[in-house]
Amino acid sequence: MNNRKILYGVLVCISILFILYALLDNFIIDPGAEGFLSHKTGLRREIHLPAWLSVMRIHVAFACIAMAAGLVNFSNRIFQKSRKFHRINGYLYMVSVLLVVITSGYMAPYATGGKVTSMAFNALNLIWLFITVTALVQIKKKRVIRHRNWMIRSYAFCFTNLLIHLITSVLQQGFGLEYALSYTVGVYGAIVLLLIVPNILIRTMGLSRKITVEL
Repeated sequence: MNNRKILYGVLVCISILFILYALLDNFIIDPGAEGFLSHKTGLRREIHLPAWLSVMRIHVAFACIAMAAGLVNFSNRIFQKSRKFHRINGYLYMVSVLLVVITSGYMAPYATGGKVTSMAFNALNLIWLFITVTALVQIKKKRVIRHRNWMIRSYAFCFTNLLIHLITSVLQQGFGLEYALSYTVGVYGAIVLLLIVPNILIRTMGLSRKITVEL
């Protein structure tokens, strides 16, 4: 088994586990987001809870769809069986990303940590949208390798929430920082990692030549 298959296998496991966790936590365990909202203090805008929860659920649902659709399109076996499905699924991914970005934009002003964190989320949304559109432009120009590379960069942003909460937990529980500060650092730290790590993988594992794998 080569490195690409190992990487894809790990990616499948992480993605499935995270999707299940996100759906269970947001729709079954804590549908009112009481745990998450308890950390929001000193907000300049009052949260209209019913609207916020509706947008949050749309955000989570399409984030999970984007993660699943992107994962499927990295499978060479599925690509070889039906390129039409690959193309349609790719559009599903892009529409999902757009909806995630729009809903995130709505929630950004209410972000834990205040305006500094809100600005980071808005920047993250614009970066993700730009990268995803660039991937679409590249395939329209028949630049397959460049398309794949940009899709790798785009797909990395599906793990934004996972990285934010991982960094937040390390800073809060490991270094004793207050939650709001840890969360703000987590958002900025996630942006940096999401811009660096995909490029490292592309260069070190030869993913610029072939990203799809047999599965």
